[in-house]
Amino acid sequence: MAKIPSSSLEKLKELTNSISLELVFAEAGKDAGLLPLNNLFGQLEEHVAADWPEALTSGFGSFRALIDRVFENGGNFDATTITQLNGWVQWLVRCWDNLGLQQALPAHPQFGAPASTPAPVMLAAPTSVDLPEEPLVMNIESDGDLIREFTNESHEHLQNVELGILRMEENPNDKDTINSMFRAFHTFKGGSGFLNLKPINQLAHELESLLDLARKDVLVIDAEVINVILTGGDILAQFVTEIELQLVGTKPLQPFVVATRPLIARVHAIMNRGPSKAAAPVVAAPVPVNVVQMPPPAPTPVAAATPAPVSAGKPSQAQAGDAAAGGAGATSIKVDTVKLDSLIDLVGEMVIAQSLVSQHPDIKSIQNQQFIRNLSQLVRITNELQKTAMSLRMVPVRGTFQKMQRLVRDVAVKSGKQVELVTVGEETELDRTITEEISDPLVHMIRNSVDHGIEKPDDRIKKGKAPVGKVTLSAFHQGGSIVIQIQDDGAGLNKERILRKAVENGIIQPGQQLEDKDIFALIFAAGFSTAEVVTDLSGRGVGMDVVRRNIEKLRGKIEIQSTPDKGSIFTISLPLTLAIIDGMIVGVGHHRYIIPTLSVRESFRPTPEMLSTVQQRGEIVNVRGRISPLVRLHEVFGVQPQSTDPTQSIVIVIESGNDHRCLMVDHLIGKQEVVIKSLGETFKANKALAGAAILGDGRVGLIVDVDSLVKLKAAPIQKAA
Repeated sequence: MAKIPSSSLEKLKELTNSISLELVFAEAGKDAGLLPLNNLFGQLEEHVAADWPEALTSGFGSFRALIDRVFENGGNFDATTITQLNGWVQWLVRCWDNLGLQQALPAHPQFGAPASTPAPVMLAAPTSVDLPEEPLVMNIESDGDLIREFTNESHEHLQNVELGILRMEENPNDKDTINSMFRAFHTFKGGSGFLNLKPINQLAHELESLLDLARKDVLVIDAEVINVILTGGDILAQFVTEIELQLVGTKPLQPFVVATRPLIARVHAIMNRGPSKAAAPVVAAPVPVNVVQMPPPAPTPVAAATPAPVSAGKPSQAQAGDAAAGGAGATSIKVDTVKLDSLIDLVGEMVIAQSLVSQHPDIKSIQNQQFIRNLSQLVRITNELQKTAMSLRMVPVRGTFQKMQRLVRDVAVKSGKQVELVTVGEETELDRTITEEISDPLVHMIRNSVDHGIEKPDDRIKKGKAPVGKVTLSAFHQGGSIVIQIQDDGAGLNKERILRKAVENGIIQPGQQLEDKDIFALIFAAGFSTAEVVTDLSGRGVGMDVVRRNIEKLRGKIEIQSTPDKGSIFTISLPLTLAIIDGMIVGVGHHRYIIPTLSVRESFRPTPEMLSTVQQRGEIVNVRGRISPLVRLHEVFGVQPQSTDPTQSIVIVIESGNDHRCLMVDHLIGKQEVVIKSLGETFKANKALAGAAILGDGRVGLIVDVDSLVKLKAAPIQKAA
C-alpha cells in the first residue's frame, strides 16, 4: 500500500470535512450545495495519486457518478442520492483514519454498478451542423456575483486545458494530464449547469465525455483529438470573454451566440469511430468561433471574425497570450500563499529591525541633520511597506456578505417567508484565509436563521411582529478579535426542548442545572438526530458541530444568545492573525502589555472615594456615576507590580460590547502600531492573551484579550491568575 504523506492526508481530511458540511444543506428537490460539492470533490481528486490503493480510487468513481446523476436530473437532489452521498463521506472518513494507522481500507459503498466495472462505451448521436445554435442567456440581476465568480475561475481552467494539451502532444498517454483536463471540463459543466448557461454546459459535457473515453483507454489521443479539445477550449474562452464584456458594461446585456454545433459534430464523429481505430496525425481544419449578438425575440446572426488555424495542437501566440492574461482587463495575478506569507513575515521582521536601529541610544545621539532626515525617510518608507504588505492578504468581508443575499432570497421564497437581510460593516477586512474558511459556517447559520428561525408572515402577525422578518449580518473589530454576528428576530431557541433532546441523547444527565449559554451550546454537540432536530429545535442542531469545528480551526469561538419570540444572536469571534493593531503599551512591574486602543475608553488615577468593595469580595470603581469592576492585571498574569494601591496606579477603562472593566496597571508607556505574532503552545491555554509583539526597544509585549478580561466575574478576580 502506497503511503500517503501526512500533509496530503490532512488536506484530504479538511476537504472531506468541507464536503460533509455542504451535504448538510442538501435537501430533496433542491439544488443547494450542488456546485460547492462538485468543486470540493474536484479539489479532492486533484490530490489523488495514481499509485494510491485501488480500493480508494475506485470509490471516488461512485461519488462522481452520484454527482453526475444529480446534474443530469435537472440539478436537484433526491432523498436516495443524499443518503448515498452521506454514506460515501462516512466511508471516506474511515479510509483516512485507516490510512493514518496503516490499516486495510474498508470496502466502498456500491451505488449501482461497481466503479471497477468498465463502463459501456456510449456512442454519441450524430449532431447536425445545420441545427440552429442556442443563444446563451444570463440572469445578471440574480446571478451576477455567481457568474463573475464562474468567469474568474474559468480562466484558470482554460489555462490548465491549454497547458495540458501541450503536454499531451509530447506524451499522449499521460493519465494525470488527461484527468486534470477532464476535471477542468467537468467543473465547467457543473458551474454552467448550475447557472443555466446551456450552450457552455452542452459543449463542456461533450468534451468531458470525449476525455472520459481517453481515461478508460477506449479512445486514442491523436492530433485530431488534440485539435478538437484545443478548439473547444478556445470556444469556451470566447464565451467567457463575451460574458465578461457584458458584466463590465463594455457590451449591452443581451443573449448571444457562439457557434458550437460544428465542433460537437466533430466530437461525436471521433467518439463513434470505435475504440480500436486510431486516426493518423492530421491538422484539423479550424472551426469558426462566431459570436452573434441576439437581441430577443428574433435573433439575427451577424458576421464575426474566424480564428486562425490551429496546427498540431499548439495555440497561436495571440491565443496563448489571451489565455495567460485571463481575458481583457485582467488586473491581478495569482501568487503562491507560501511566498506571500514569507514576504509578510520578512517585512514584519524588517520593521522590527528598523525600529531597533532607530531607537538605539548611539543612533539617537547622532545630531547630523542629513542623517536624521534620511533615517526619518527610512522609517516612513518602512511603515508604508509594512501597511502594504499586511494588506495583501486582507480583503473586505463584502464579497462573502453579498453571497448571502442570494441565499436569503432563495430560502425565503422556497419556504414561503418574507425576509430582509441587513449587512453591517461590509468594509471590515479579514485575512483571505479566514474569509474563505468562514464562508461555509455563515451559509449554514444564515440558512437556519431564515428557514427555521424566522416565522411565516401569518405567525409573525399573530405574535405582533411585522410580517417581514429581519436577519442582520454584521462584522466589526472588538478588542483583540474580529467579530461576525448573525442576528434574527425569529422564534428563538427553545431551552426546554434542547435540554430534553440532550438528555435523550445522553449528552447531559437528567436534572443537571445549566446556565442559558451552556444550554444553547448543547446544539453544537454531535448527538442530535437530524430528523428530531428539525422537528424539535427548528433545525438548529443539524451540522452545527461541523460549524463549531470549522470555527475552532481558526482558533475562534462561537456564542449564542436567544430570547423566546425575540430571536437569536450567533456571535463568532476570530483572532487577529497577520494583522496590525494600534495598541496602548502599559507597564506592570518589569513586564509590558499591549491593550488595543479600540477597546480603551479612558485612563486616570483613581481617588480613594472612587473605590469600594462588594461584599468584601470584588473591587469596583465609580467612574462618574458608572460602576465598573476592578481587574488587577498583575493578579491576572501572576506578576509582581510596583504598587498594589490603586490610588498609586493607573486605571484604564476597557470595554467590549456593552460590558466594561477598570484595568489596573502601574503606568502608561505609550502608543504604538504593532505586528501581531502568534503565541506558542505554552501560552495557548491563557485566554487573557490574544498574541504578542516585539516593541521598539526589542522587548516582547503581550497583547491583552480585552474580551476575555471583560467577561471575568467580579467575585473570583483575585484568583484569575
